[in-house]
Amino acid sequence: MCDLIRQFLDGQLPPTPCLVMDLDAVRAAYRRLRAVLPEARVYYATKANPDLRVLATLAELGAGFDVASPAEVALCLAAGAEPESISYGSTVKKRSDVAYAFGAGVRRFAVDSPADLENIAAAAPGSQVYCRIFVPDDGARTPFGRKFGCSPAEAAELLRAAGRLGLAQHGVSFHVGSQQLDPAAFARGVAAAADVAGELAGTGVPLPVLNLGGGFPVRYAAPVPPVAAYTSAIRDAVRRHFPHGVPSLAIEPGRILVAEAGVLRTEVVLVAERDDRRWVYLDVGRYGGLAETENEAIAYRIVSRRGGPDGPVVLAGPTCDGDDVLYQRTPYRLPLSLRGGDTLDILAAGAYTASYSSVAFNGFPPLPTYCVGEASKPSMATPDRDVD
Repeated sequence: MCDLIRQFLDGQLPPTPCLVMDLDAVRAAYRRLRAVLPEARVYYATKANPDLRVLATLAELGAGFDVASPAEVALCLAAGAEPESISYGSTVKKRSDVAYAFGAGVRRFAVDSPADLENIAAAAPGSQVYCRIFVPDDGARTPFGRKFGCSPAEAAELLRAAGRLGLAQHGVSFHVGSQQLDPAAFARGVAAAADVAGELAGTGVPLPVLNLGGGFPVRYAAPVPPVAAYTSAIRDAVRRHFPHGVPSLAIEPGRILVAEAGVLRTEVVLVAERDDRRWVYLDVGRYGGLAETENEAIAYRIVSRRGGPDGPVVLAGPTCDGDDVLYQRTPYRLPLSLRGGDTLDILAAGAYTASYSSVAFNGFPPLPTYCVGEASKPSMATPDRDVD
């Protein structure tokens, strides 16, 4: 945990649970990613952490934004993003959603079905479209399955149809799944994109952009491959599969830019013995921001300030729901002296926490976000508020 976050938490003692983001760490993560893959245009995956101050920090650095709803379009614009820097990456959207984005100045849309393409042609005439193809997401801790993406042959037909409908053929995209632990997954995605290029060979249909999506992992309880392993796999695959001309590259990182910039502080509600196991109940759970603990997919690092001997625990949330259990199989150990009223810090919690918290399940309010760091203004060390 960085000193700024520790000083804020220990000095201000905000009510728990809460998320604290270090905007300087967000800046540093963005610059590190740009340094290792400078040839790729960055579209931040807004859903990872849509706090207005996080978005404003990234907009100041020149990032673009990947969005999936009219509300995210409005947030990015309110944070200072230019409309042309926004890419509407969801392929599941109403025609009215497309019309809203187009009216706000967005001109770049993803597509993976004829119905969506028709909506874009009708509501966003002349816009750029890129086709999302399906690629296997083996190795991802939170895979997408078959919800998104079409085959290379279907993608080629959609891009040809886009031209007939007066839309600009922008390229191809894919996503290898979130928290992807296998760098070779990106190479497989590039190979699939090359299959689209092969289907289009000789047709005059351009393929100017290759959008590699997101999925770059961060360290939670276990180490992950270095980001250089991913960029190396990407470059090697692009050179191998596009020998006659490399398309412009784009990426849609989310987790890697904000996860390690955030700490979630939670209070222990109570400790109980059940069937010879020690259960520790927290004031944050699956519905309060820790949705990625479903199936124990993401194992966060959890720190206690108590010392002394420790022992195994089951960790659970506060709600009256049997599914609100965080870790039963993943081994966690906490001090034996832990008691209700103690606080724990959940590290690398800046991604997919506040944005996943429910509105008021069981009456618990959404997870508030505080921001610290030289990149923030003095008034920014306050909970986030909705944008009108």
